[in-house]
Amino acid sequence: MSRIGRKPIPVPSGVDVNINGNSVLVKGPRGQLTQQFHPDMEIVREGSDLLVQRPDDLREHRALHGLTRTLLANMVTGVTTGFRKNMELVGVGYRAAKTGNNLTLSLGYSHPVVIEPPAGINFIVETQTRIAVEGSDKQLVGEIAANIRSWRPPEPYKGKGIKYEGEVILRKAGKAGKVGGKKR
Repeated sequence: MSRIGRKPIPVPSGVDVNINGNSVLVKGPRGQLTQQFHPDMEIVREGSDLLVQRPDDLREHRALHGLTRTLLANMVTGVTTGFRKNMELVGVGYRAAKTGNNLTLSLGYSHPVVIEPPAGINFIVETQTRIAVEGSDKQLVGEIAANIRSWRPPEPYKGKGIKYEGEVILRKAGKAGKVGGKKR
């Protein structure tokens, strides 16, 4: 049996969960999230916990069991505390600013890069080189952070670019140059 799938999901007070067949709506202080789940997975509420049950031990059902439980737990966490991705800008002249709700990045291009947040996403500019993406939907937070990073991914020679906080950039040695020998 799936060790993750059989763990109950505690539902804190202030969070409302509506189960309608294979569709689940979770409302909380940070908003609401809706998700459609596989029809074979059964989601049951017992007291203040949510349980995910599977019909049998088929390989597909075992995989879906843990996935469904994790997605539900992420929904509950998202509407209570939310998710956050911290990012750092490394490079001369690379900086970030917040213009209204939009994020404006100077990344060495001839023009500033303006990123408009979708509904449910908030940009936080802590310093000119540190930004954060916040929201209640874990998948959307990760996707927006990856889109921001794609404008200037970290390069291995100087380490310049947009990286996640704590990300280790494997560095490469530059050109070795000419060692010995005659110049012709």
